[in-house]
Amino acid sequence: MAELPEVILGQLLTDAGMTLAVAESCTGGLIGHRITDVAGSSSYFLGGVVAYSYGAKERILKVNHDDLYDYGAVSEEVARQMADGVRRLFGVDLAVAVTGIAGPGGGLPGKPVGLVYIALSARNHLQCEKFVWDGDRVANKASSADAALRMLIDYLSA
Repeated sequence: MAELPEVILGQLLTDAGMTLAVAESCTGGLIGHRITDVAGSSSYFLGGVVAYSYGAKERILKVNHDDLYDYGAVSEEVARQMADGVRRLFGVDLAVAVTGIAGPGGGLPGKPVGLVYIALSARNHLQCEKFVWDGDRVANKASSADAALRMLIDYLSA
């Protein structure tokens, strides 16, 4: 049986001596849950923030107010700021952030249900990827968590 992504990620973080934090919106804590399912994760996972509202994104993660209202919470600009914000908040080496529309409602013109942005922040690196999932709410959350874990694994394996 193949190892779970959270197990692979934990080993990579341990081997690299790096720490991690997460900022989650549409996944509602699922990424942090999966990471902490791994025994020993406290040695590399410092914590996470579930920032569902605009106010939480602004106050806790320091997302720019104007960007939230100009681009919307589900945007590359906001995802990048969430990742940078949680990395600084926890003082970690690496952070990932997820923001999106899990469904079944909430879609807008140009922003369909299933649209998700995932950003990764490291000291000298910032990347963001856009996804559009076609599952139900639970499946979209699971796909987003999987993609975030894969993004971290890919970064650490490069």
